[in-house]
Amino acid sequence: MRTNLPLSRLRGSARALGLAVTTPTEGAEPLLARAASPWLRRLPYAVAFGFVATLLPVTVTVLVGDYRVNGAVAGALATAQTVPLLLAVRRPLQAWWIVMAADVLGALFLLGADGVAGRAWPWTPMIVVGRLALMAALGLREPRRTLLGVWLVTGAAGFLFELISPTRSDGIHLLLFILSGAVLLLTASLRERGDAQRRLVEQETISEAERARRTLLEERARIARELHDVVAHHMSVITVQADSAPYRIEGLPAAACEEFSTIAASARESLAEMRRLLAVLRSEGAEGERAPQPGLERVQQLVEATVRAGVPAELAMPAGLGAVPPAVDLSAYRIVQEALANVVRHAPGAPTRVSVSVSADSDRLTVLVVNGPLEQASSPLETSGTGHGLVGMRERVRLTGGTLDTGPLPDGGFRVAACLPLTPAPEEPA
Repeated sequence: MRTNLPLSRLRGSARALGLAVTTPTEGAEPLLARAASPWLRRLPYAVAFGFVATLLPVTVTVLVGDYRVNGAVAGALATAQTVPLLLAVRRPLQAWWIVMAADVLGALFLLGADGVAGRAWPWTPMIVVGRLALMAALGLREPRRTLLGVWLVTGAAGFLFELISPTRSDGIHLLLFILSGAVLLLTASLRERGDAQRRLVEQETISEAERARRTLLEERARIARELHDVVAHHMSVITVQADSAPYRIEGLPAAACEEFSTIAASARESLAEMRRLLAVLRSEGAEGERAPQPGLERVQQLVEATVRAGVPAELAMPAGLGAVPPAVDLSAYRIVQEALANVVRHAPGAPTRVSVSVSADSDRLTVLVVNGPLEQASSPLETSGTGHGLVGMRERVRLTGGTLDTGPLPDGGFRVAACLPLTPAPEEPA
């Protein structure tokens, strides 16, 4: 059993190499087909044509003049040994098989030629040049196992001719064996390095998209948790009013009392469902917040905290804004909070102005946060952000049906402008 085990492994390895050499890579994509420049995509065709245009006439001339081969035979051998290089741009392994068969056939034919004595055999110098070009194409396309099989077959063919006629051989087969191995190793290393870089870029792109998607989901979950308090307040008011209506209003008929009872029960059920949904949105181990959600009345505290952090900020907000819907109130506060946090992180020390105003027709609330350029003596605390701030602003503006405009200013500062409607948009007819 122990003696048969190495033999079985050897047979398996030989079978795998044979399968690799006879099975080309799927697809017929030309070499450098993914290059950005069109000139690079055409380069393999130009190189292959240059090799064929150079080697074909030289091979015919050398076979006829030096090796004294018949002109027709020399033309046929030269064509079979060089023209398949054009095929190597798309199918290098098939081209290698054709060239290899033509080279072996030529070496056998030269055994009976008159001018072989003192000249390169079994491979001519033109064969060596063409084969090295073919090895470069193979290294840029085929996997390692195929390249190893091609290299071993090339060496085995040369050493076989060494055994057939040692007196004619001048060691050129050994030179081809060494050079082809070096070319295969170099081109395969370049291809694998390029593949690794391409996979890295693809993985970074996927990671960036996944990070943006996760940021968006986190912001939406956070907004949903905060809106729970706003909606829960109104639902609680509806429940209390429906429950107390029969006691506050005298002379209600029994049908009206039953209707109020149904409304209260539906409101309590909606509150319970919303709390269960909130439990799913909360992260594991997180406890519910006990403090009420902030609003525009606490923007002054945000600005004061920003000033204490070293940012010269000022606030312009009228004393009486009037009735502001809870969702708009919370969204406006969060937009100011995120904008000031971005100023502290990316432009510390820059003068900042926060403005909150209501339109003349009391229809829109405008939130404006503008900061100047970063001072030369200061350096940003963060050079690249996670994008949570802008994502959160967009989601909150989308929630209220408003608009958001953000972007850099010509002087190097940054501007955040949000317009939030104070009245609900009219519903479209079904």
